Amino acid sequence: MRPDIHPKFIETTISCACGNTYATRSTVPDLRVAICSKCHPFFTGRQRLVDTAGRVEKFQRKYGRKPIE
Repeated sequence: MRPDIHPKFIETTISCACGNTYATRSTVPDLRVAICSKCHPFFTGRQRLVDTAGRVEKFQRKYGRKPIE
Protein backbone atom coordinates (compact mmCIF):
# COMPACT_ATOMS: atom_id res chain seq x y z
CA MET A 1 0.00 0.00 0.00
CA ARG A 2 1.06 3.55 -0.56
CA PRO A 3 1.69 5.47 2.65
CA ASP A 4 -0.43 8.48 3.72
CA ILE A 5 -3.41 7.89 1.38
CA HIS A 6 -5.78 6.23 3.83
CA PRO A 7 -7.74 8.05 6.56
CA LYS A 8 -6.84 7.45 10.20
CA PHE A 9 -8.86 4.66 11.89
CA ILE A 10 -9.47 5.88 15.45
CA GLU A 11 -11.52 5.04 18.54
CA THR A 12 -14.97 6.66 18.35
CA THR A 13 -18.16 6.88 20.37
CA ILE A 14 -21.61 6.42 18.81
CA SER A 15 -24.35 8.26 20.74
CA CYS A 16 -28.06 7.57 20.22
CA ALA A 17 -30.90 10.01 20.90
CA CYS A 18 -32.19 7.61 23.59
CA GLY A 19 -28.94 8.06 25.55
CA ASN A 20 -27.29 4.77 24.67
CA THR A 21 -23.60 4.91 23.69
CA TYR A 22 -21.29 2.45 21.92
CA ALA A 23 -17.52 2.41 21.65
CA THR A 24 -16.10 1.32 18.31
CA ARG A 25 -13.54 2.34 15.68
CA SER A 26 -14.16 4.60 12.71
CA THR A 27 -12.64 7.37 10.62
CA VAL A 28 -15.03 9.89 12.29
CA PRO A 29 -14.32 10.88 15.92
CA ASP A 30 -17.93 11.09 17.22
CA LEU A 31 -21.17 9.88 15.64
CA ARG A 32 -24.73 10.78 16.65
CA VAL A 33 -27.65 8.62 15.50
CA ALA A 34 -31.42 8.97 15.96
CA ILE A 35 -32.28 5.28 16.43
CA CYS A 36 -30.16 2.37 17.68
CA SER A 37 -30.84 -1.31 18.40
CA LYS A 38 -31.97 -0.48 21.96
CA CYS A 39 -34.82 1.81 20.79
CA HIS A 40 -35.62 0.60 17.23
CA PRO A 41 -39.16 -0.89 16.94
CA PHE A 42 -37.86 -4.01 15.18
CA PHE A 43 -35.72 -4.98 18.16
CA THR A 44 -37.95 -3.68 20.99
CA GLY A 45 -41.37 -4.75 19.67
CA ARG A 46 -42.81 -1.31 20.51
CA GLN A 47 -43.99 1.08 17.80
CA ARG A 48 -42.56 4.58 18.00
CA LEU A 49 -43.35 7.20 15.40
CA VAL A 50 -40.35 9.26 14.46
CA ASP A 51 -41.81 12.56 13.33
CA THR A 52 -39.45 14.74 11.35
CA ALA A 53 -40.72 18.26 10.71
CA GLY A 54 -44.41 17.37 11.13
CA ARG A 55 -44.58 14.78 8.35
CA VAL A 56 -46.98 12.55 10.26
CA GLU A 57 -49.43 15.43 10.82
CA LYS A 58 -49.07 16.53 7.19
CA PHE A 59 -49.96 13.02 6.02
CA GLN A 60 -52.96 12.88 8.37
CA ARG A 61 -54.25 16.28 7.17
CA LYS A 62 -53.77 15.33 3.53
CA TYR A 63 -55.69 12.06 3.77
CA GLY A 64 -58.23 13.14 6.40
CA ARG A 65 -57.06 10.76 9.08
CA LYS A 66 -57.65 11.30 12.80
CA PRO A 67 -54.55 12.23 14.81
CA ILE A 68 -52.82 9.40 16.65
CA GLU A 69 -53.23 9.73 20.41
